[in-house]
Parts: sequence; C-alpha cells; structure tokens
Amino acid sequence: MCRLCNPKTPELPCPTRRDFIKASAVAGAAATAGITATGSVAAQDAVASTMPQGLGQAGRKTLIKGGAVLSMDDNVGNFAVGDVLIDGTKIIEVGVNINASDAVVVDAKGKVVMPGFVDTHHHQFETALRSQLADGILVNDGRPGNEQNYYETILQKFSMVYRPEDVYINELFGSIAQLDAGVTTVMDVSQIHHSPEHSDAAIEGLRDAGRRSVFGYFEGWGDRAKYPQDAARIKEQYFSSSDQLMTMVMGGEIYLPGYEAAWKAGRDLDIPIALHVVGTFGMQETFDALGADGKFGPDNIFIHMTGMSENGWKYAADAGAHVSLAVPIEMHMRHGTPPIQTAIDLGMSTSLSTDVECTMTADFFTQMRSLVTLQRMFVNEKALSGEEYPELMSTLDAIRMATMGGAEGLKLESKIGSLTPGKDADIILLDAEAINVAPLNNVPGAVVTLMERNNVDTVFVAGQVKKWKGQLLGFDIDRLRGELEASRDYLFQAAGVERNLFS
Repeated sequence: MCRLCNPKTPELPCPTRRDFIKASAVAGAAATAGITATGSVAAQDAVASTMPQGLGQAGRKTLIKGGAVLSMDDNVGNFAVGDVLIDGTKIIEVGVNINASDAVVVDAKGKVVMPGFVDTHHHQFETALRSQLADGILVNDGRPGNEQNYYETILQKFSMVYRPEDVYINELFGSIAQLDAGVTTVMDVSQIHHSPEHSDAAIEGLRDAGRRSVFGYFEGWGDRAKYPQDAARIKEQYFSSSDQLMTMVMGGEIYLPGYEAAWKAGRDLDIPIALHVVGTFGMQETFDALGADGKFGPDNIFIHMTGMSENGWKYAADAGAHVSLAVPIEMHMRHGTPPIQTAIDLGMSTSLSTDVECTMTADFFTQMRSLVTLQRMFVNEKALSGEEYPELMSTLDAIRMATMGGAEGLKLESKIGSLTPGKDADIILLDAEAINVAPLNNVPGAVVTLMERNNVDTVFVAGQVKKWKGQLLGFDIDRLRGELEASRDYLFQAAGVERNLFS
C-alpha cells in the first residue's frame, strides 16, 4: 500500500500498485466490485493485453529482438539490427540473432534500443508548480518584471508551506512523468526537508514510482528541520543495502551557513556530496578556497558550475569531480553561460539534468538538443570569426552525457548507462517509424535532433516493464493527477499566491 491507499475503501486498487501482468483479472475484479475504470486505467488494461505472455514473470528471460541497438559501450558495439537478452534484472547478452528459445520475445523492429536516460539534478518536489515560473529568473534583480523569481517565490514562499503529503505526490508524479519520457534514473534534489516526516515522504514517493532513484538529502527550514544530522538515520533506515533501486546523495550547499557539517556527514556515510555552484550566489571565493584546501574529491557532484574561476575549475578537474549541466535552465534563468566547453576541455565527467519544472520541461530530448546546439553555436561563431575553434559536438556525444555521463556522476556506472552484459536492464525502445522520425538514416542523429517524449515506446527498469507501446503501466494516472491538483490548490492558498492562468 502507498500513502494514497484508503483503508476505509479497500476495494479500490492502489493507484501505484496495479499488476498488469494480470491486467484482465484486475479489470474483471474492478467490474465485479462495481468500480468504473478511469480512462487511464482502461487504456492501460487494453495495452497490457497486447504484452507477450510471460513477459515480466519470474524465471522467464526476455529477448528484445530486431531493433537498432545503440549500446553506448565501445566494447559491445552497435547493431543496425540486433538483440538484447535479459535474465531477471540483468542484461546477459547483446548481439545479432541471439538464440534464446526459452525467452519471451519483444519485437523491436522499427525501434531504437538504448540505455535509459539519467537525470543528475531534478527538483521533483516542485511538480505541482509546473510552468508557474516560466518567465522567471533565479534571483530578484530589482526590475518589476522579475519580482516573481525562483529564490524568493519558489524557495522562500511556496516551499515553506509543503506538508509531507504534498512532498509525496509531487515526488511520485514527477517520477512517473519522467519514466514516461524514458528517464529511468534521477537524482532528486529535494530541498524540502522541513521535518523527518517530509524526508520519509520524499523517499516513499521515489520508491513507489518504481524507477531507479538517487535521493538527494538537501536542506529544509523550520523548527522541526533535522538537516544534516538526520542523514545517518535516513541512510540506515532506507539505504543500508547497495543492491536496490534507490541510493543516497548528501546535499552540501556552500552558500548556506554550516555546510561543513553536511560535507562531513556525507563523507562519514561514504556517499557522494552534491551542491549547486552558481556565480549568481557569490560563492566563487568559497569554492576557490575549498579547492585550494584540497576539499574536493571524486565524490563531488557540482551542479551548473557557472561563474567559477579558472583556478576553481582546475581544482575540480584535478580532484576528479563531476559536473551536472542544466543547459536550458542555465540559459533561461540567468545562472550564467553553460560551461559546456570548459568541462570538455578539462576532460571532466559531465552529465545532463533538468532542474526545475516550474520553469522548463524535464524531458531529455530538450536537454540533449539544447546542449549540442549551444556548443555548436559557440564553435561555429569562432570559426566564422577566423578564430581557433574546438571540435563540434556530435549527437553521439550528447547521448553519452545523457546516459553514461549521468551514471558516472551518480557512481552507478557499474550498473547502468550502457547496454553492457552484467549491467541492470534499464532500457528504452524509441519509435523510429513515427511520422516525425521516419525514415531512419542515422540513429544518434534521430534520437537527438528529431525525437520527442512521445517517441518513447517501451521502458524497462531493472528488467521490469514500466511502459509498453506508448502507455505507462502500473499507475492510476487520473487519480494521481487529481491528488497533484489538490496539492497545487493547497500550496497556492497556503503561500498566498493568486493562481492566474494568464499572468
């Protein structure tokens, strides 16, 4: 049962626990109980009836057959027509004409088969505030048009009134929306830890979505906030095993007083330490001092890295730190110019992230296109000006940052990020016969320059089907949307913000 299950009405199916391996039985039971199936449930039941018999059952292998396989592993290679064999949660073989007579066959003809996308920075607790700050910037610059800004409006107003139940539905809905878009892994940056109950709700929302998640334990506010000292309890209670879909990262924002305790907690618990590094917040001096003092390490995830000095970059690169770029947000919200070329020139491990849906979409096709077009714009301008210029980024480079780059940043490269035998089967099938893509002539080019979230046909997480033939499975989306809207209404009212659809 999830937080939304009501013990007073046990005949209602849990909105996050529907078993579509037995879809017809579920539908029949609902009809017997006099329950009218919602549109989303009826659509899922219809699509689930087309799944090959035995798919997802324990003890049965799955053979994804006949797709254009983009492995993101040079040792495995790519295949114009290839197969991927899954046993339980693991990929066990990638190649051509794999013989597995005992396997359930998934027909991938006309599909691109590739690793799921990895988002290394997403504030999912803000899902109910989608588009509210579409025209906003990061901090108030004194102009009337920017009175509504991220720091004051979202962090200092809306976030202060969240209840644990708001945290739960925002985390859950944001997670499943990204599953729909082929993002199989996220680092959730939940700056909403106003109490241990808020932290528990965030973790439960991530867990109930059923995808791979890295829980980012960042700050909270108020008398009941236990950050960072509650990190040890959270780690022991929820993340004591390394053999699970969820892991943990420590938030360590250096623009907040007392960040030293958060860094110490992260290193005592042997988990990565993530932080926003943005020149707008005047943190360059602190960042440089930490680097000069040898405080950086390969366990650091530096988000944005805008406005930092040459020395700061050198300290980060020499320490083997990771950089998470949120290119559309950085351009849109005045974080500073996305430092794509600097990260490339220094050979740093780099990934992509979606940041905040109150301002920009959380799909990865937008992230990849923004990355590659901005880098090429800068390079092309140098070339046209007669200056020395670096190599143009390729679409395959963008996909690498969206997959293996993210896996490296989250210390999950041994588990995900490529279609490598022995890794977990986090796999997406993209429709290359759709009207916006056909005919398929170049796989990386089609994925980055042509595709959208509606091209995500099928999604596997650890070998389990989460989306099938364009339809999410396992969630009563209509009911969950209603819960999210109720949370939205409460948040606006509690924050004293007028909800104006045309402001």
